Amino acid sequence: MPDAALLDRLRQAVEAGFARETEFLQDLVRFPSLRGREAPLQDWFARQMAGRGYGVDRFSLADVPAHPKTAPMVDADPAASIQVVATHRPANPTGRSLILQGHIDVVPEGPHEMWTHPPYAAVIRDGWMYGRGAHDMKAGVAAMVFAMDAIREAGLEPAADVYLQTVTEEESTGNGALATLLRGYRAEAALIPEPTAHSITRAQTGTIWFRLKVRGVPVHVMVAQDGSNAIMSAYALINALYAHTKTLNEAGRDHAWYGSVPDPIKFNPGIIRGGDWASSTPAWCEVDCRIGLLPGTTPEEAMARVEAAVKAAAKGDAFLANNPPEITFHGFQTDPYVLEPGSEAEAVLAAAHAAVHGGEMPARLSTAVNDTRYYGLYFAIPGLCYGPKGEMAHGFDERTSLADLKTCTLTIAAFIADWCGVRPRG
Repeated sequence: MPDAALLDRLRQAVEAGFARETEFLQDLVRFPSLRGREAPLQDWFARQMAGRGYGVDRFSLADVPAHPKTAPMVDADPAASIQVVATHRPANPTGRSLILQGHIDVVPEGPHEMWTHPPYAAVIRDGWMYGRGAHDMKAGVAAMVFAMDAIREAGLEPAADVYLQTVTEEESTGNGALATLLRGYRAEAALIPEPTAHSITRAQTGTIWFRLKVRGVPVHVMVAQDGSNAIMSAYALINALYAHTKTLNEAGRDHAWYGSVPDPIKFNPGIIRGGDWASSTPAWCEVDCRIGLLPGTTPEEAMARVEAAVKAAAKGDAFLANNPPEITFHGFQTDPYVLEPGSEAEAVLAAAHAAVHGGEMPARLSTAVNDTRYYGLYFAIPGLCYGPKGEMAHGFDERTSLADLKTCTLTIAAFIADWCGVRPRG
């Protein structure tokens, strides 16, 4: 834990820089960094980091080698998906190295008229900043950047290598985080400041994305009984998958980590396309879906279960039994991840949290994914997920608390100072 004098210096530095941090976050939010459109933000971020004196590496997903955990990408160009790593490298490092990583890709906004404020306006009202990505997770990106700024403002620098990374694809594959590791960036701990409301993510479920493709027989609606409606067939399969999910959740009631969480496996049919004419029975339908999986289940097992559930449902339908639906797995194929208690990195973060908040760091169980799994499962790097507070991730009027952003920035600065050590800045 940093001593009281150092914590006070860091607190003053965070306070002194918070107006700039707020403006930095507004700049981040104003970039509509949807999938495939992240490059302008990444170029801006690279310039921001270069201006701070960091060494900057800008590269694409196409610039790294293949890996067994690389997820298949549909409707996205790996060469256009840009990652940025900014490196602080002290002379004669003595402390423990650290990765600070945040994703800058955001999900679609939905109808803009259903927002109180335009989704990329970064409006501030009553202590909250509104905007797509403000909460998930550009506030965390601002916190990690300005935690490092605060250490510098206090006349210090980390005594170990620190990598500040902004990645893409967190919302769809996770390939951006994996790419930084395949590029060669490793450290003794990784902190991802996702919006956890100042709690540590103890466990996360895995996620599978898949696409159902269903065929039908088009006829004029006046003889609809002679055709087959692909949309209605897809609807039957969706209901079968909801039933499958219910069975999985019932079986998970005694799970070691998620037994106390109501219905931790979430299924969602998220996108539907189909048909060509309102007066014709649709000949085709596609549904993009998402389903979770609990620790102890592999993505391959989860995919096999989805296939079995769809196959069983199709057998009960006269048309689908002879015209089986297709399943294409694309996007997320992620393992669940448990941050086992007891790592030194978690202990240092807990001490920093206690110093700033005056109490024990709470833990949370997530029914979604974050990028820490790559560090912890495949590269033996403790992956800590801890960040500020916000509301309405993926929803209308997404917002982040500016007061919590300031507090989280101080906590991260205190963590960096303790984990990496600090020395007077030259």
